[in-house]
Amino acid sequence: MGSIVQVGWIYGSTTEDVLTGLTIHGRGWRSAYCSPDPPTFLGCAPPGGPGSMTQRKRWSTGLLKIWFSTKNPLVPTLPGKFQIRQCMAYMWLILWGLRSIPELCYAILPAYCIITDSHFMPKVREPTILIPVAIFVIYNLYTLSEYLCSGLSTHAWWNNQRIWRLNTMTAWFFGFLSVVLKLLGISNTVFEVTQKDTSTNANDNDTNSGRYTFDESPMFILGTTILLVNLTALAIGLLGFRSKSGDGNGSGIGEFICSVWVVLLFWAFSKGLFGKGKYGIPFSTIYKSWAIVLLFVQLCKWS
Repeated sequence: MGSIVQVGWIYGSTTEDVLTGLTIHGRGWRSAYCSPDPPTFLGCAPPGGPGSMTQRKRWSTGLLKIWFSTKNPLVPTLPGKFQIRQCMAYMWLILWGLRSIPELCYAILPAYCIITDSHFMPKVREPTILIPVAIFVIYNLYTLSEYLCSGLSTHAWWNNQRIWRLNTMTAWFFGFLSVVLKLLGISNTVFEVTQKDTSTNANDNDTNSGRYTFDESPMFILGTTILLVNLTALAIGLLGFRSKSGDGNGSGIGEFICSVWVVLLFWAFSKGLFGKGKYGIPFSTIYKSWAIVLLFVQLCKWS
């Protein structure tokens, strides 16, 4: 009589699909790429910003919790059950939450440098300026070429670039905080259900179709703060309200370009500042963000 093999979803996680994949791959299963035409399965995405943010936060929380569990991809890699590339692929996925920390730092670093008249980018006259410029150009051209080769448009590429940055610095960061609170025993992870958009016919005449929506979630406070910090820094720099260093080592065009790039990435929030209803950022969120911005500017002047 043959042994019984249990096959099915591995529950107990808000990202049971990844947890299941890790488990069955650790048992020796191998994946096969399958791309039927037409697609066999089609999913529904949450409509608007709040639902998308909640879903991304849930994913970030569940993925990062795997890293601190016995299902960590390093565990099957050490005895040779996982290939190194397979382990790296899983690590890239489950460490979404940790990526929010450096991205947040880089989002506010240009603003800090402009306000304090310092710099982190090489000067235009320095040959080393070619290094960050080359990285920036190569990365964007490479990712754009991937979209174009897949039959997608430049507009789709730009939208995804912005949404990835928004999710990383807001939803993923709150997912990281959720895991930290869980590890400290302060709170438990709660499965937050998101409403899915099941509509199949879009109204092309609706001018609000596809617009980003907002609510009073703390995640939007963080995104609004990042935008306002950079707008404030640009205003301080352009109007000459910062204290000049006088030694030629102050902020330059590199810091201004980086700050403008952050503003462009958060363009949906820029439109939300002047939007109405669910398409506008709530006044309570804007007030709280401005309070944080004023505190940030004051701390920069004291540094």
